[in-house]
Amino acid sequence: MSHIIKTDDLRYAYPAAEEGQLAIPVLKGVDLAIERGEFVAVLGHNGSGKSTLAGCFNAIRLPTGGVCYVDMMDTRDEKNTYEVRKTVSMVFQNPDNQLVATVVEEDVAFALENMGVPPAEIRRRVDDALKAVGMYEYRAQAPHRLSGGQKQRVAIAGVIAMMPRCVVLDEPTAMLDPQGRREVMAVVRELNRRFGITVILITHHMDEAVQADRVIVMHQGNVLMDGPPRTIFAQVDELRAASLTVPQTIEILDALDRQDGAALPIDALTVDECADILETYLR
Repeated sequence: MSHIIKTDDLRYAYPAAEEGQLAIPVLKGVDLAIERGEFVAVLGHNGSGKSTLAGCFNAIRLPTGGVCYVDMMDTRDEKNTYEVRKTVSMVFQNPDNQLVATVVEEDVAFALENMGVPPAEIRRRVDDALKAVGMYEYRAQAPHRLSGGQKQRVAIAGVIAMMPRCVVLDEPTAMLDPQGRREVMAVVRELNRRFGITVILITHHMDEAVQADRVIVMHQGNVLMDGPPRTIFAQVDELRAASLTVPQTIEILDALDRQDGAALPIDALTVDECADILETYLR
């Protein structure tokens, strides 16, 4: 695999609110390489820099120091901005901020029309994208009549229709109920596994992060941890020190281990894995 996103000493500071005040540093020298086809979850407490990092991947935010490459393109070069945003598409927290038309299929077609895609190709891409997210039967409905999860799936369909090589989802389930979260995560997994799209998921839900191939933990503007979910979530004390929780399965096993000195493995990511460990322990 080759890198689709690479950062080298990436720094970003928000401008000072008032003249004479210092700029506010958010990213403080981030070095990352994300491979094509990876499913990466990025965790971090509020203010850790994870959403700012996501904005850098799409050239919404330009580095104030260091560099961010997207498919070997320097995001600081204005000549690259259009291609960078074709390569890396964004899905945000609130789907209402991304839905612009009064009919679902028109909303999915909106960006394609602005890109000058031929009408017949638009029709094919819109139908394929809506089918991919399970929203084809709603194509003639008004977006405002959909549930939160359905709206987010339509927003993702609009991204799929543009055929990006990478999708960055910035807390896409933060405003959804449990059912909506499940619907969106199923689509996210499908994007990665079926279509081979690189997925970068910014989230604060541990049960979403465990579905990724790799977890990056941001803390105070730097990468604190980077590795497979099983390895990352076994570091309970380090995560709690960074104001993060762990999946409930690991929390249960860790509590038993601390209380009874049971020396249990605490790397269970699924309920079934946790049940197997507990069954062995109780025997």
